[in-house]
Amino acid sequence: MDKTIQTKINAWLNGNFDQATKDEINQLQKTKPEELADAFYKDLEFGTGGLRGIMGVGTNRMNKYTVGMATQGYANYLNKCFPAGVKVAIAHDSRNNSRFFAETAAHVFAANEIKVFLFEELRPTPELSFAIRYLKCQGGVVCTASHNPKEYNGYKAYWDDGSQLVPPHDKNVIKEVEKIASVDDVKWTGNDSNIILIGKELDDAYMEMVKELSVYPEVIARHRDMKIVYTPIHGTGIKLVPPVLEKFGFKNVHIVKEQSIPDGNFPTVVYPNPEESEAMSLGLKLAEKIDADILCGTDPDADRIAIGVKDLQGNWVLMNGNQTAVLAFNYLIEARKTKGIAKPNDMVITTIVTTPMINEIATKSGVACYHVLTGFKWIADLIRQKEGKENYVIGGEESFGLMIGDKIRDKDGISAVALLCEMAAYEKEKGRSLYEKMIDLYVQYGFYKEKLISITKKGMDGQQQIAAMMDSFRKNPPGTINNSAVVQLLDYDLQKGKNLLNGEEWKIELPKSNVLQFILEDGSSISARPSGTEPKIKFYFSVNTKLDNAADFEKINKQLDDKINAVIADMKL
Repeated sequence: MDKTIQTKINAWLNGNFDQATKDEINQLQKTKPEELADAFYKDLEFGTGGLRGIMGVGTNRMNKYTVGMATQGYANYLNKCFPAGVKVAIAHDSRNNSRFFAETAAHVFAANEIKVFLFEELRPTPELSFAIRYLKCQGGVVCTASHNPKEYNGYKAYWDDGSQLVPPHDKNVIKEVEKIASVDDVKWTGNDSNIILIGKELDDAYMEMVKELSVYPEVIARHRDMKIVYTPIHGTGIKLVPPVLEKFGFKNVHIVKEQSIPDGNFPTVVYPNPEESEAMSLGLKLAEKIDADILCGTDPDADRIAIGVKDLQGNWVLMNGNQTAVLAFNYLIEARKTKGIAKPNDMVITTIVTTPMINEIATKSGVACYHVLTGFKWIADLIRQKEGKENYVIGGEESFGLMIGDKIRDKDGISAVALLCEMAAYEKEKGRSLYEKMIDLYVQYGFYKEKLISITKKGMDGQQQIAAMMDSFRKNPPGTINNSAVVQLLDYDLQKGKNLLNGEEWKIELPKSNVLQFILEDGSSISARPSGTEPKIKFYFSVNTKLDNAADFEKINKQLDDKINAVIADMKL
């Protein structure tokens, strides 16, 4: 065993840790020394979004002690920033230990003289964002690992506007957390009278807010029997999606029974991620069985949304995150104009790795479209900057996230389900499916096709391999990709754009982020971005061409698929 690692293990064996933790360490030393080394070789990093990791004993794991130390550092920072008094809201998802971690955080906050509003049981992440604003809190925490496998859990920290931390608070909180050198620095107990349980009042207020997002309630009234299939994939969505759909007026909602009960073991899926067709397979089966109009699924903390629809041959298919975002953005822009409620200062926000088709739709519709870094905290940050000057309508990104209206400041799968079901009713009234609507949009604005590849590098040297890959792309950018010249290199870490044909350079006016983009002469783009929460690097591909008429859809679709595959092959990924 490495000496540094053994020193950290000994500190836990001899320190103020419970006996069960020490027993588990001793057992791992005997039976799984490699697993023990991985659990202690580093400290679980409190990143700009908080913690996320595998559950278990050790400094590199999610457990009572890493959660407590993170909370102490966050509490110290909140108390510094708001000396007049601090309130926080805490929620958690259905994962194993989520309630335990939420209560651990609540006790530490309370011991630090902070008033805590703790949800009585599991709730969706977007409701936590709403609760912070509704209760006028200075911060908040949700215990979730979103769509990660069952072994993971996480801890996301929020600021007083209901968004995740952005500069300068993200880095400042990290500094405070890093100052907590030992579990002995944590105030674990005391002043539990500061903890107040919340539930129904917040549910009712949140659902009323979502109902106000509806553009065409009269269309829903005419199609209230439209068949909707919904799966919460064993997560928190079951708490609010069915009552929200009922509040919207939908009367024919079918829940995927096998995935309806919250369960941190996620027994019916490998990954509880609605982006994965395997996670949505039971929903697709039920949708086909009852000949539904739309299938919706949310991830365990219900901030992501996936939808399924019938294609032109009547087969059930899943829309990808870019397509779902295009449909949602277009609906709100189009329907608000048709209804006469659009405002001259309406704006929408998307991210640098999301389909350029959204920008095309917004620009041609006369709506301002802004691009920010990946992550809804950046969308929230821009809303804050534009508040009182421009009217935020919708934001979203390719990773199956939408944020509708400005009453919350994080992605929201609950309101997205409601809006997409309303959209399906709106198109049904016109005799179209959402799939047909998507093709019509391709004809109108251009056929944009995207694909995402994630390359995972596990273990102690995984991060180094990813860093080396990014370094190689930076220092030796390809001159051509798939026989098309690379005309621009956008380096968001250096905040520099460069025209590779004439050498012209310019400053990128966004915060630093480890993202590289290659823009090709033929209009294609490739983005490389290491994940901030998992040991993987993501590559985003976007190609486009004209679609002259709907009849050519299948032919052009295949051509774009072939083009993306050729790009991937040429990059040897």
